[in-house]
Amino acid sequence: MYARPHQYIDRQSGAVQTEPLYHDTLVNFFYTGLWERAPLLYNLLTRAWTSQLLSFINYDLPLGARLSGATRFLRTYRVNFSECVEPSEHLRTARAIFERKIRYWECRPLPEDSQTIVSPADCRLLVGSLRGAPHLFLKWKFFDFDELFGSDQLRWSRTFHGGDFVICRLTPEKYHYNHMPASGVVRDHYEIPGGYASCNPGVVVTLVTPYSKNKRIVTIIDTDVESGSQVGLVAMIEVVALMIGDITQYYSPERYDNPQPVIPGLFLRRGAPKSLYRPGSSTTIVFFQAGRVEFAADLVRNMHRQHVHSRFSHGFGRPLVETDVKVRSAIAKAIPLPSVKQRTLWRSLFGKDSWQLQEDYLIPNR
Repeated sequence: MYARPHQYIDRQSGAVQTEPLYHDTLVNFFYTGLWERAPLLYNLLTRAWTSQLLSFINYDLPLGARLSGATRFLRTYRVNFSECVEPSEHLRTARAIFERKIRYWECRPLPEDSQTIVSPADCRLLVGSLRGAPHLFLKWKFFDFDELFGSDQLRWSRTFHGGDFVICRLTPEKYHYNHMPASGVVRDHYEIPGGYASCNPGVVVTLVTPYSKNKRIVTIIDTDVESGSQVGLVAMIEVVALMIGDITQYYSPERYDNPQPVIPGLFLRRGAPKSLYRPGSSTTIVFFQAGRVEFAADLVRNMHRQHVHSRFSHGFGRPLVETDVKVRSAIAKAIPLPSVKQRTLWRSLFGKDSWQLQEDYLIPNR
C-alpha cells in the first residue's frame, strides 16, 4: 500500500498534486506493523527523548541536517522565502527555516466577516462530522473521540458530541505557527501526555487512533461572547508528532509582538498567532459544536474526488482527499442560531431545545 503516491488537491488551482513525503520509505519501514511485531521497539521510537534526539540531529546539527537531507528538503519543496520576516540569508539552519515567521498580515489576508472561520495553519485539510456516524471514526482510525480530549475530560467530549471537525496536517516544509480559527475567550487549556508517532499518511492509516495517542494540547474557546465569532464553543487540539520537540504557546494579538501565555479568561482574536510547533510534522484538529458551522463547499467536494491517489482513500476504503489550504483562509461560516420565537416553538413541540439536540431541524441541505 505504501509504495503508492500520496496526492492532494491544491485549493488555488484545483490541480491534483503529489506530495513529496520526507523519508517516506524509511518512516513506513519502521512503523508499518512495528507496533504489533515489535512493541518495545515501537515504544522506544515514539518516546519524547527519541523524538527530540532525531529533531536535534535533523534540524540543529549542520552535518546531521545535510546527511539527513532536511535542509535540502525544506529549501527545495515550496518554501517561499519572499514571505519571510527575516531575509533568506539569515535562515541558515533547518530549524530556522522550519520556525520561520512570515508577513501573514500581507501574504495571508483575513476575511473581513468576523463570522467566517479560518484555517488555523498552512496545511493539508480534511473536514468531517461526528453526527450520526460514531462507527465511521473507528473505521477511519484517526482518533478515539473521547480519548482525544483526555479520559478525565468527558465533559468536553460530550460538549462536541455530534459536532463537526477539521483535521489540519502540517508537513515539514510548511509554515509552522498555528493561528486562531475564530475569536473568543479561553474557557479551558490543558496538556495531555502521550507519544510522538509520525503523522505520515501511511503511518496514520497503519496505526490505531494515532492522534489520540500522541501528546497534545487542548484549548476550549467560547466564541459566543462580545466580539466573538458566534459559533459556540470551539476546541483546538494541537497534536505533536515524530521530531516535534515542543508546542510553544505563543499568542500575539499584533503580528508576533509581545507573545503571552494562553490561560483561561484570555480573549483570542481570529487570525492571530497562537502557538508554534518546533519542529517536524504535526497535526491540528478543530472541533465545533453541532449545527454551528457550515464548511466551504470546495473542501467538501474535494474530499470526495475520484481518481486521486490519497493514502487515506486507499487505507480507509472510501474517497478521502485532502485540500492544501493557507492559514487564515476561509474554511467555514457560522450558521445563525434560531430566533427566540423558533426556539420557543420547538421547545413546545419537543419538550427541549431542539436547536441543540435536533440539529436536522436547524441545518438546511443536510
